Amino acid sequence: MQSKKKMLFGLVFFSALSFVCSAHSAAVYVESADEFLDDSGEVFEEQSISMDDVAANAINNYSPQGSLFQQITDLEQEKILMQLEKERAQLDLELDRLAAEKIKLHMEIDTLSGRAEQQQQEIETQKAKLEAEAARIEREKESWLAEAEQKANQHTATTSAPASVTTTPNIDIAQKYRLVNVVGAGNQLQATVEDLSTGQSKRISVGKKLDGLTVKTISVYDGVVFVDSDGITQTLNVSSGN
Repeated sequence: MQSKKKMLFGLVFFSALSFVCSAHSAAVYVESADEFLDDSGEVFEEQSISMDDVAANAINNYSPQGSLFQQITDLEQEKILMQLEKERAQLDLELDRLAAEKIKLHMEIDTLSGRAEQQQQEIETQKAKLEAEAARIEREKESWLAEAEQKANQHTATTSAPASVTTTPNIDIAQKYRLVNVVGAGNQLQATVEDLSTGQSKRISVGKKLDGLTVKTISVYDGVVFVDSDGITQTLNVSSGN
C-alpha cells in the first residue's frame, strides 16, 4: 500500500514539473518575440500576445510521446502492473490452497460419517444379539418353570392319592422267603424261592412281583435283589432264611 502511494505521488510530481517547464518556455518565447524581420528586411509591427493564450496553446500543443516523463510514467505503470500480477498470482495460490483444504475437509467429514454409520451398525448388531439372548433365556426360564410346575403337580398328585389305592406294606423278604437256586444264563436267569411258612416254591424272574416287591436283578453270586415302591432294595441270597 505504501509503495502504491509513493508511485502515485511521483506521477503527480512529474506532471506538475512538466507543466511548469512548458509554461516557462512559453513566457521566454513571448519576451524574446517582440520584433522579427521578414524576407525584405522590414520589421513587422510588435504584436501583443496575452500570457494566458500562450500558456493555453503550449499546453494544448504539448505531446508527451517519447519524452522522459512518458518513459518514467510507463516504467511506473509496468511496476504497478507487475505488482498487481504478483498479488493476483498470490491470490490464486491462496484460493487453490483453500479449495484443497475444502476438499480435505469434505473427505474427513465423509470418513467420520462412514465410521459413525459403521459404529451404529455394530451397535444395532450387538443389540439384536442381546435381544436374541434375552429371548432365549426367557424361553429357558419359562420351560424350567413349566417343568418345575409339572413335577410339583406330579408330586402333589402322588402324595395326595386316595387311601383306597393299593399299597403293599413293607416286608422283610428274607424273613418270609428262602432262595433255593438260580438257573438260566445271561438275561434269562430265573430264581426259585420257597415260602418259609408254607414250604411252597415260586419261580421268579426280573420284573416280576413278589408280595408287592419287584425283582430288580438276579445273580448267581449276589442272589435276587428286590425293590419296593419307595425305591428301597432288599437282597435274598442263598444264605438268607437259613
